[in-house]
Parts: sequence; C-alpha cells; structure tokens
Amino acid sequence: MLHRRSPTPVDWLVAGVVALFAVAEEVSARSMASPRAYLPLWLAAGLVTAAGVLFRARAPFAVLAVYSAANVGSFALVSGPPAAWQFYTQLVLLCTLLSEVRPDSVKAVAGLAATGVFVAAMLGTSSPASGPGDVAVALVMCAIAAGTGLAVRRHRVLAVQAAERGELLARESVQEERARIARELHDIVAHSVSVMTMHTGTVRLLLRADQEPERQALSTVEAAGREAMDELRRMLGLLRGTNAGDPPHQAGLDRLDDLLDQFRSAGLDVRLDVAGERVPLPPGLDLSAYRIVQEALTNTLKHAGPTGVAVTVSYLPGELRLEVVDEGPRGPRAPSGAGSGHGLIGMRERAALFEGTLTAGPLPSGGFAVRAVLPL
Repeated sequence: MLHRRSPTPVDWLVAGVVALFAVAEEVSARSMASPRAYLPLWLAAGLVTAAGVLFRARAPFAVLAVYSAANVGSFALVSGPPAAWQFYTQLVLLCTLLSEVRPDSVKAVAGLAATGVFVAAMLGTSSPASGPGDVAVALVMCAIAAGTGLAVRRHRVLAVQAAERGELLARESVQEERARIARELHDIVAHSVSVMTMHTGTVRLLLRADQEPERQALSTVEAAGREAMDELRRMLGLLRGTNAGDPPHQAGLDRLDDLLDQFRSAGLDVRLDVAGERVPLPPGLDLSAYRIVQEALTNTLKHAGPTGVAVTVSYLPGELRLEVVDEGPRGPRAPSGAGSGHGLIGMRERAALFEGTLTAGPLPSGGFAVRAVLPL
C-alpha cells in the first residue's frame, strides 16, 4: 500500500455524491426495476455507504470487503432488485483499492474476486433477468474501474520515484559543489601557508647567533607550517579522488573581463558595470564571487540562448553585491533542454559559505535575475 491518509476534499466530494445519488434514487424509486420495499432501511444503508466511501483510502480493502459482503447478503435476504448506486459504489471502491495496493498483492486479487461475486449476485437478482448484454456492460465497467485504479497507482508511484530522484540529485549536487569549493579553498590556503612558512624560515636564517630563543620559536612555527601543508595535501587527495590531476583554480574578480569575453564569444551580449571603489578581497571570497558570476552566465546561455546580460559588481561598505540580469530569450522560445537546478544550488552554497545570501528568479519582463550579497 502506498500510504494511509485522512479524507481529502476529493474524498468528501465523492462521499457526498454517493449519498445524494443513493438518497435520490431510493426516494424517487428509480431503481433498476420497480420501487423497493424498506425505504428507510435503504436510505440508512446509502448514508452508511457514503461514510465508508469517505474513509476508503485509509482502509481500501476492508471497506470493499465489508461493502461487498453486506450487499451480497442484501441481495439474498431482501426482496427487490438492486439499485444502480450500489453497483457504482462498488466500482469506486474497486478503483480505490487498486490505486492503493500492489496489483499482484493478495488484497488486489481478493478485491477483484469480491467484486466478481458482487456482480454475479447483483445480476442474479435483477428483474427482469439479466441477459448477455447486461453481463457484458457490467464486466466492461468493472474493467474500466480496475484500469483507472491501476493507472492512478502507476502515476503516483512514478511521481514518488521522481521526487526521490530529484532529492537525491540535489543532495549529490550539494556535496559535489562543497567538495569543489573545498578543493579551490585548499589551493588558496596552501599557498598562504607556504608563503608564511617560507618567510618564517627566511627570518630564522637572518637571526644572530645569540638569538637562540627567537630561533627556536621560529623553528616551531616553521615546523607547524610544514605539518599543516602535509595535512592539507592529504585532505586534497581525499577531496579530489579521481580528479587529483585537476589544475588549481586561482580565478577572481580581477579576471572577470576575461570571463566575460569568453561568454561574448559564445553569443551573449554582456555589459559590465562596477560600482564603488575596488577593494582587496579575501582570496576565498574573491573566488566564490567569480564562480557565482560564471555560473549565472552559464545558466543564461543554457536557458535563454544569445541574449543581453547586465553584470553589476558593487563594492559597498561592508559587503560585495553581485547582480546578473538577462533579458530572456530573444527568439520565439528558449533553447530546448530543462535545467536540473544544480547551478543555483552551487551558487547558494558559495554564498552561504561566507554567510551571504543569494536570490534568483524570473522577472516580469521575461528575463531572469541572480543577486548575491557577500559580507566583507
């Protein structure tokens, strides 16, 4: 069984329709033949049936089994022909059962058998006697109900599987992007630690012979730097895995013009606007800002094709703001191929790494905007 759930608005609607159908048919005496006796009893049965229909999704087999048994008993014990609402309710319950349980399960087979007994008992008590045409119509309607239930279940299973695959891909994308960020930051940190260690060694060699305490302190710092370098190399080996040969990435906003030229050659009409006074950025933040712009332009080229793009880099007191706004596809439709959304995930991960924020979404004009704020 896929799941058990409380009644939904659709369940209330179906139950209401069954109740109205049963009451209307019994009161107006429009059954399959002559008016039936025991009207109050049949009215109560219709209302009880509607209550069962309301909760059919919570226990589809139990509701169908009880309903089938009660009706087969009524066909044998109560005089008078069966009503149409009884047959249609059986079809609703069969459809619900096959939409909730596996088609090869015991409950599915038992539900089909119970429906067969119900139809046989109904046709056996009909007046006038049921002919081949009545039997054929009943079987066709049962087949339609069963097929609808199976189709609904297949659709729901595929929807659940698609959601699970999407969630898995999103998690994998986050992990891959975090590993990539860690590899890039490793190169930056390793370079800084290497420079610090080299300068420490240089100062140690310049000390006088009588500065032994200072020499020992610098030797300790130098040894700690080399140990840190070794640990960083081991970490890099774990992060890179099969990509151990990838070249280090030392990109930053100072290389933004080269990046934009690459996208211009690919067809984008990119305009760059730098607001505020440029300030030196921490290497990791500088690299992440570059990657955010790069990924935003990549998404534009992928989804909108050759179009106009405005890139704005704003150096503000205490924060760096990035904005990439495109004009949307210039042709009648965007290039084919739906995106996975992993680019936005990666950009948000890079912004969150520095306690920043990133927003992205379509514009009323038809374009798309990516905006990031990175605290300095």
